[in-house]
Amino acid sequence: MPPNHQPSTECVASPLGELHLSRESSIARVSQVELDSVKLGVEGWASLSAGIGSQRNLQEYFQEATASDEDSHLVEFSDALQTVAKALRQVAESKARSLEETTEWKRKYELEVIRCHQLRQLLALKTSGDERQDEKSKTVVDEQQDSESSGGASSPPSSGNGVCCSREGICSQQVIRQQSFRNSSPDSEDWNDRKISSEKASFHLAWGCSGRSNRRHKHDVVSFESGNITTAVRSNKQITLKWDSPPKSVFILTKPNSVSVAKMCKEMVRWLKDVKNVRVFVEKNVKKELVEDDPYYSCLQACEKDEELTLLHTKIDIVITLGGDGTVLWAANLFKGPVPPLVSFSMGSLGFMTPFQSDRYQECLETVMKGPVFITLRHRLHCRIIRNKDNGGTEPEVEDHLVLNEVSIDRGMSSYLTNLECYCDNLYVTCVQGDGLILSTPSGSTAYSLAAGGSMVHPQVPGILFTPICPHSLSFRPLILPEHVTLRVQIPINSRGQAWASFDGKDRRQISAGDALIVHMSAWPVPAACDDESTHDFLRSVREGLHWNLRKSQSFDGPREQ
Repeated sequence: MPPNHQPSTECVASPLGELHLSRESSIARVSQVELDSVKLGVEGWASLSAGIGSQRNLQEYFQEATASDEDSHLVEFSDALQTVAKALRQVAESKARSLEETTEWKRKYELEVIRCHQLRQLLALKTSGDERQDEKSKTVVDEQQDSESSGGASSPPSSGNGVCCSREGICSQQVIRQQSFRNSSPDSEDWNDRKISSEKASFHLAWGCSGRSNRRHKHDVVSFESGNITTAVRSNKQITLKWDSPPKSVFILTKPNSVSVAKMCKEMVRWLKDVKNVRVFVEKNVKKELVEDDPYYSCLQACEKDEELTLLHTKIDIVITLGGDGTVLWAANLFKGPVPPLVSFSMGSLGFMTPFQSDRYQECLETVMKGPVFITLRHRLHCRIIRNKDNGGTEPEVEDHLVLNEVSIDRGMSSYLTNLECYCDNLYVTCVQGDGLILSTPSGSTAYSLAAGGSMVHPQVPGILFTPICPHSLSFRPLILPEHVTLRVQIPINSRGQAWASFDGKDRRQISAGDALIVHMSAWPVPAACDDESTHDFLRSVREGLHWNLRKSQSFDGPREQ
């Protein structure tokens, strides 16, 4: 080999040499890439600078680039928040469904417990009835033998007032039944228990008020699990009052300036004190008049202060009125909250709310105080006046009233028509332009509302009567709204005149522009005792008090259809 000959790098076969050469070649390639990148960057910068053209344009370019980066980050952050919100919403919905299912299973369990308890009671009654059957049969045979030997006839036992009840307390009807389907006829009682095929969608009914669930009205409309909706049996929902202990105190309210009423009051007080041995409360002025006539009546109790009236319902068992419907209205006005049972004796002009006759007061009071007795819940309206602060008047900003008959809004002495904006649960209904508007209870349907063209309504039909007074419209007919609504009547700011509100014909208040009257059903009705039964008393008062549909009968002698 010549001395100046250099070995080729490709002929080196040692591993160390191969590693050394590959490292050098990699460094060379990286250097070449960096040079190309720098070259491209310089060329791109030169082209970008040439395209921008000035320093100001260069600053705007960088600002736009920064803003676009911030927008992209905000969009990503917003997407993340939406994802988190969706996940939280799904968790909340899942929790709500779980809670609803838990509540439903709890309700089913409670119904099953009640059903088992009723079955145990029925079984116990049946067992005890079988045990007493032999003894009862033997007693009946002995009584028949005694009656036959004496030549008399036996009569069945009867209650004192003709009221018969198989069980004490309120009898409830089980709505959801778990019996097997025994009859395929749609007219059978077990038709609702038939299982519907899985092709039909399942559903349930919910009762709510202002977004809150409420079980109060579940007895009115029910939903069976089989998917059939039905209403509860409405054969008789008459309310019966039964005393757990004898009444100990009564409150007598009388019609003023009446000689016959004063005489009846004295006689009734003596009978209640001497025979029934109960405490008797009267009004302060009535006690003063009675004591002046006879010192015997000094034993009567009276509310000397107005503050005592607020707690009067805690001392009184029965309220007795001697007069007409006006005396009943006065009695209801004295109680701003709960009202004791009311016994009204007719000693006035009309007697829609006074079913008892004064000449039978001993018999009537004996029946009521012994019980059980039917009662009619006469609903009242809660009225609230909200004043407009901008009017600058001296009246209180909020004023509450309770009415048994009606609240009327009229134009008073103004020569302009009333302009009343009416809302039902914050929903605009209409604008009353006429002499005014009457908002009445069913008990007041036979009073002012009847004279204005409203319908007569049974006092136990819950609702609010919406009756206009001489409206300047041929199509403005009266309405009957459900009892759960809230009505708002307000005077517009730009109204020409003012209006006046009367509560059961008294406590007249002026309503100016911007003022509002809020009306809804009160939670404290007036429980009035019935002489016969609620519907019978109502129909009798309509026939006898108003001579409803009274006309001369057509004669039967004359031409007849062939």
